[in-house]
Amino acid sequence: MSIFGWNMVSFFSGIFLGLSLIVAIGAQNIWVLSQSMAGANRLVIATVCIACDASLIIAGVFIANEVKLLLPSLVPWLTYAGIAMLLYLAFGALTRAIKGSSGLNITHSSRQHWRVTALSALAISLLNPHVYLDTLVLLGSLGALQAHPSYFAAGACVASCFWFGSLTTFAPKLRVLLSSPLRWRIFDTSIGFILLFSATQLWFI
Repeated sequence: MSIFGWNMVSFFSGIFLGLSLIVAIGAQNIWVLSQSMAGANRLVIATVCIACDASLIIAGVFIANEVKLLLPSLVPWLTYAGIAMLLYLAFGALTRAIKGSSGLNITHSSRQHWRVTALSALAISLLNPHVYLDTLVLLGSLGALQAHPSYFAAGACVASCFWFGSLTTFAPKLRVLLSSPLRWRIFDTSIGFILLFSATQLWFI
């Protein structure tokens, strides 16, 4: 196979593996979708999530061995911070569901300063140990073994751009499906329990 052929193999391997892992990170995806549907700064959310993913992927591919040595000491602290963040988000979702002040109140979310949205996106992206295990360890280790690691990293970054771009772009269409207050309350309730389940999983890993 030519050099170009091996480059493309590494590139598409990065896309497929990166997409499969990014889709599986539930809490982050749920937050991105719910905020985008509620009228938050969608471009800011997508940009921050993609930037976090891309940075971790590139770091993992090119400093995989160093990351493996450093990560074990950080995981417990990241886990506790992640649990706290998930519980906070779950409490907010369930409170909205009980009070009926759910995502239909678009004005509040859309007027939220972009810096606040960016900080929230950073927190939900970086306070999840699974993100580090998937991007730094798994993608990093597999990327380092590729014939052309840079193409693998590029493919994984493209997967992140596609996924978060799609979530934020199509969220308004989903919002139309949840146009009634009752549906929004059901949606917020579902989000709250899923986030609680995610926090429970982190506690017992």
